[in-house]
Amino acid sequence: MLDAMWEGLKLALDWHTFGLMLLTIPIGLIIGIIPGLGGNLGLALLIPFTFGMSPAAGFAFLLGMHAVVQTGSPIPAILFDTPGAGPAAATCIDGFPMAQKGEAGRAMGAALAASGVGGVIGAICMALTIPVVRPIVLAFGPPEFFMMAVLGLTFISLMSGDSLMKGLVAGGIGLIISFVGMDPQTGVLRFTFGQLYFYDGINIVTVVIGLFAVAEVITLVIKGGSIAHTKPADVKAAGVWQGFKDTFIHWNLVLRCSLIGDVIGMIPGLGGDAASFIAYGHAVQTSKHPERFGKGAVEGVLAPESANNSKEGGALIPTLAFGVPGSSGMAILLGAFTILGVTPGPEMLTKNLNLVFSMVWVLALANVIGVLLCLLFVGYLAQITFIRVSIIIPFILTFGLLGSYLTHGNFGDILVTLVTGILGYAMKVFDYPRAPLILGIVLGEIAENTLHLSLNLFGLAFLLRPGTIILMLLVVASIIYPIVRKRGR
Repeated sequence: MLDAMWEGLKLALDWHTFGLMLLTIPIGLIIGIIPGLGGNLGLALLIPFTFGMSPAAGFAFLLGMHAVVQTGSPIPAILFDTPGAGPAAATCIDGFPMAQKGEAGRAMGAALAASGVGGVIGAICMALTIPVVRPIVLAFGPPEFFMMAVLGLTFISLMSGDSLMKGLVAGGIGLIISFVGMDPQTGVLRFTFGQLYFYDGINIVTVVIGLFAVAEVITLVIKGGSIAHTKPADVKAAGVWQGFKDTFIHWNLVLRCSLIGDVIGMIPGLGGDAASFIAYGHAVQTSKHPERFGKGAVEGVLAPESANNSKEGGALIPTLAFGVPGSSGMAILLGAFTILGVTPGPEMLTKNLNLVFSMVWVLALANVIGVLLCLLFVGYLAQITFIRVSIIIPFILTFGLLGSYLTHGNFGDILVTLVTGILGYAMKVFDYPRAPLILGIVLGEIAENTLHLSLNLFGLAFLLRPGTIILMLLVVASIIYPIVRKRGR
């Protein structure tokens, strides 16, 4: 094992391999910053360039880009309430309120540092998990997936603020949106209103951009002035450094959320959106002052960002061990395996273990380098929050609608974004939390599909499986614990 780790490090630091990784890291950061593009598009664009490369060089070329996409995505989420990718939607909840308070530098420093730490922890967990990966991955079937989704849905109550009813209404709307399209079991059309566009459901990216970016544009048009309400003495240095320190002040939270992201990454089908929101819910649940969340709590930035980046290490494990992609990005990466002449499966963990560890090193190095690159410019980016909104709005709206359109290249995506933007603004006016709505969309489809599979395979006996019982106890604990703690205070 140690020999394979050393060989993997030498492969990753080879001048040709390392140079290719350095080439694609800025590309990944730019893709992350532009709303709606995402790492999947980047992988699809870069895979053709891997023809003729060695396996180590090809994977460094692709993973160097993919590892840092989520590092760049919180920047527009914090500055403009416009997530660069779906998982960064959880960062909007507290990141943008921090920017409004003049703490954009602190929020971005915290997001970048947490992203880097989460990415490194994800790589370390991947290295440690490789020897025992088979029983871990095979332990999860449809019943366990369903209970994981239910566990995530219980966090709706934690994200509801002072009004549980408003949170449940928002979560219910999200669940209804997740049901739009064909029933996965019967093929019956639901909520399509005779429109072909709705047959495949509603893409979460279009909803997220509308719910946050367009809603914020409407708010800014009405409010005027600038995004930040107050201007601190030194955004460039003090704020960013304070956010960097916050990551290590709250090291326990960052570590826990990184582990949550890594575990969720191992489970095929859950993805980064679920990792971010579940980590955010965990941060609210375990905080001594949950009332601060949604109003600019730095912990609300640290939790989703650390989980978001660590999940990439977890997602690689089932991809390499079984050829089962842990995320949509890993599904695209499987195409590169064929091009590079590598077969995913048990052989990867025996004959090609040095190649596996080279990927671990690339993930860790790319995250550190990506964070350092962003930190060079983050202070200047924070100054954007003090520019008049009349100058910023056209850019936010253009990038937001372009990102929405690029998800499928369909004009209907723009219409959905505008409609959900009006819905998001109405929710802000009437003080309805938007996070439960996104959580309902993310987990609704997963819960429905896995419930049908569980009932078809096991009947109601799926509730008696050991993994399901353990997760069910966690669901009960996550509901009872906040109530008990609140009464205790």
